Amino acid sequence: MTLPNRRVVLAAAALALPLRPARAQAEWPGRTIRMVMPFAAGGPTDLIARLIADRLSQRLGQRVVVENRSGAGGTIGAAMVAKAPGDGYTWLFTNISHAVNRTLYAQLDYDPPRDLTPLTIVAESPMVLLVPNGRPWRTLGEFVAAVRAAPGRYTYASAGGGGALQLVSLLLTRAAGLDMQEVSYRGSAPAVLDLAAGTLDMLYDAGPTGFPIARAGQARALAVSAAQRSPAMPDLPTVVEAGFPEAVFSVWQVILVPSTTPAPLQARIGAELHAVLAEEGLRNRLTELGAERVLGTTPAEAQRYVAAEMLRWEGILRAAGVRAQ
Repeated sequence: MTLPNRRVVLAAAALALPLRPARAQAEWPGRTIRMVMPFAAGGPTDLIARLIADRLSQRLGQRVVVENRSGAGGTIGAAMVAKAPGDGYTWLFTNISHAVNRTLYAQLDYDPPRDLTPLTIVAESPMVLLVPNGRPWRTLGEFVAAVRAAPGRYTYASAGGGGALQLVSLLLTRAAGLDMQEVSYRGSAPAVLDLAAGTLDMLYDAGPTGFPIARAGQARALAVSAAQRSPAMPDLPTVVEAGFPEAVFSVWQVILVPSTTPAPLQARIGAELHAVLAEEGLRNRLTELGAERVLGTTPAEAQRYVAAEMLRWEGILRAAGVRAQ
């Protein structure tokens, strides 16, 4: 039996190499997809991620699991995804913190715009300003007057590291001229417990969890951080109505993948995300939870959106004197 010519074998092997990633892309998804959540379980971003993961699991025929890797303002989970293989099986589900981490952290293990590519902006949600039921304040004006009268006495919740809790509170305290103590938490869920117990004076929580907390009577809502009232709680005034238009704020969620993910696979994942977020049932559920706008953008739109938000918040933080840690 004649052995194959060595050059023929090498040539055939070389031709086969490009087919491997192409075949892997064609077979995607062939196994479980990890959706890394860089915040604690139970918070608003985590809640939205789990709703979307459940719907994607049904649509794709493969499990999409949410994996919580919290800490350092979301940078621990983000770094893990940035260093993951670009094979379509590791995603990052994060929020507005992605736009500010480069400004807040002097030494990151990754470069947010270089190493992570946005595939869709999920939704924009206002924040709900909550205070303990045991406090006498019934309006945002009453709250502001009390805090101004006792500088440094009252506390507000923050997740630190440029998370939504910190950013929206920064806007309000600057707009209203408030001197408050920042209390750091690993997410909004543990802060809610302290608020209900009366050991915390103010918590801004995103709509998907903030509105249910207020409706359930766990805390008192004073205002929503939007320009217009929310259909989720139409009787709740806005920060604009209270006289603080500079405090308007929406937290957004974004799904990203490692930038090494091939463009055709990025487009495929983006199309699946777009299709799921276009479903009426899911959109209605997100709106009920307090999402102001369900977007489900294309990858190109998501990339422009995130780039613009990075520029915006870098300017705001520098103007506020916030320096990198």
